[in-house]
Amino acid sequence: MRIALAGFHIESAAFLPQVSSRADFEEAATRGADLIAAWQGTNTAIGGFIDIVRDAEMEIAPLVYTYLGALGPASDDAVLAFSNEIAESVRQTSPDGVLLHLHGASWAEGFEDVERHFIDLVRDAVGPDIPVVVALDYHGNIDSRTLAQADAAFGYHHSPHTDMGETGRRAARCIVRMLRDGVRPAMAVARPGLAVPSIFSATARPPLAGIIARARQMEASCPGWLDISVMAGFSYADAHNTGFSVIAVADDAVAAAAAADEISDLIGAQKEALYRPERVHSVDEAVALALEPPAARPLVLLEHADRTNDSTYLLSALVDAGADGVAVPMLWDSAAAQAAHAAGQGARVELEIGGWSSPAAGPRRVYECEVLRCGPLRYEMSGPMLTGMEVDLGMTALVRIGGVTVSLVSAFAFAVDEDAFTIFGQEMRDFSTIVLRSKTHFRAVYEPLAERIVIVDTPDHGPADLTRLPYTRLDRANTYPFAAR
Repeated sequence: MRIALAGFHIESAAFLPQVSSRADFEEAATRGADLIAAWQGTNTAIGGFIDIVRDAEMEIAPLVYTYLGALGPASDDAVLAFSNEIAESVRQTSPDGVLLHLHGASWAEGFEDVERHFIDLVRDAVGPDIPVVVALDYHGNIDSRTLAQADAAFGYHHSPHTDMGETGRRAARCIVRMLRDGVRPAMAVARPGLAVPSIFSATARPPLAGIIARARQMEASCPGWLDISVMAGFSYADAHNTGFSVIAVADDAVAAAAAADEISDLIGAQKEALYRPERVHSVDEAVALALEPPAARPLVLLEHADRTNDSTYLLSALVDAGADGVAVPMLWDSAAAQAAHAAGQGARVELEIGGWSSPAAGPRRVYECEVLRCGPLRYEMSGPMLTGMEVDLGMTALVRIGGVTVSLVSAFAFAVDEDAFTIFGQEMRDFSTIVLRSKTHFRAVYEPLAERIVIVDTPDHGPADLTRLPYTRLDRANTYPFAAR
């Protein structure tokens, strides 16, 4: 039997002005044998697909897979081009089943639901009887219409997403079971009416941790097969279905519906606590903490509202305060990296840094910098998330501004593991304060290494107060915190 593999991935912050074009997705795309070569052995959904289909001794039909990370909207042209390519490739391949990896929070101006568009086109291509199974990001915005034409869908169980590969394997085991045993799973989707800032979607932190634990308990105690995906949604995509959802896949429809409803009700009963489970600090409060005598381990300041890795609120304030021992890893500024490289290692040069994506990203200032090292960088991720994935940062530079060290990169990349330091010849333990821009993914590595993690809110595109955002599509009447106001 032959199983087709394909996917289209981007997490879209809809209010960002930068749109990812067809060319951007094309640059990230792999096809055919190149898809297998690039993704096999990686801790990714597509890597998990490959593992299980091979173990089942079924034939892999690799179509096209394009993976972009957390960025702005996708262009309508990109969505049309890749959805049409996948659908046409499926028609030509005539597979016995299709495995898709979609994020769940892709957003494009001309589409109500990008993921639904992909799934529906694939269903049209294969007809009603061929299994179509989807792997999704935990931060996907999903409703029953999104998945109406899929046989089953599986989301990451963990955030940080250390189980990307296992989620792909869960999805692939399902389609193998369907093909070998003739099983037709039942799927149910429930929505509690809650949107939360991404910073509060870490699955190991209460009160969310208790809800996740209940889902795992229900799966283990179910006499038949039951798989529950708690989806936190992505609140910075302005969609009609933005927010939490629960997907349950089971042997029968009654079990699936009961499981989805129970977990959804648990979420709904704790809306207020889930929306704001811990304190958010101001920039001034964060700088004051950074100026205190250093502890045995680094203080992590989380500039979580930054969606493009070029925010300068904390950088500017820490430089002005004369803070020492500070690291600001993976700041996305290609022009500054190129200028530092042109000046050369050891040079002192004035660089205009950060704040380029929009006025909301903070002040764009000129700093006198010492260039510590520079040059193009490519590496393979070694942390627990996206393990084995190759990252090309383009031109990079490590510069020092007084007591603040900044790594400048030419491609978007979050500092979610120690690679952000080691690839520049550094150790995170050498710094007393580290400024990160991740939301939850850094926690797998940084929680055990940090003295303290402080959430810092800034007036950027991903604020902790969702009511500040200019939603036009969100179902405010049925979504907390809007429905409560």
